[in-house]
Amino acid sequence: MKTMIKSVTLLLTAITISVSAFAQEAKKPASPAATATGKVKEATITIAYSSPSVKGRKIWGGLEAYDKVWRAGANDATTFETDKDIMVQGKALPAGKYSFFLIPKESGTWTAIFNKEPKQWGAYKYEEAKDALRVDVKVKPLKATQETLVYKVNKAGFTMDWDKISVPVAIK
Repeated sequence: MKTMIKSVTLLLTAITISVSAFAQEAKKPASPAATATGKVKEATITIAYSSPSVKGRKIWGGLEAYDKVWRAGANDATTFETDKDIMVQGKALPAGKYSFFLIPKESGTWTAIFNKEPKQWGAYKYEEAKDALRVDVKVKPLKATQETLVYKVNKAGFTMDWDKISVPVAIK
């Protein structure tokens, strides 16, 4: 009888753990954390961000307003880290870790911002006085909708692709 009770207890424990794990899996975050890492010449670039989805929404000029500082992802501000001094769009950026923001503009030339305060929630406490660098970048249309926001590091720099827009940032 004791063996049977132990067996039933073990079975119920296993079922509870399985149900709990399934519930956790079913509750994936709306904007999961992601990281893009790569090399540009000798520099290692790491971009940490949360990846929201379009979900049928109007993104540019809707969910994300034009002419307003945006955290370039969801949740915490996106961070950009380089282990070497680099040139971004022809301007110097020292090695270090930065928060990365964008200012979307209807004109098609956006502002990319590297801010000296890497640990920020969104852009709520963003301070322009702490900017290490601001550069203008020309966005490009994507051929197909990019449902989830994604960063990609490549030999020419990096891109942020989301919805129907690609934001290429040149690094040397």
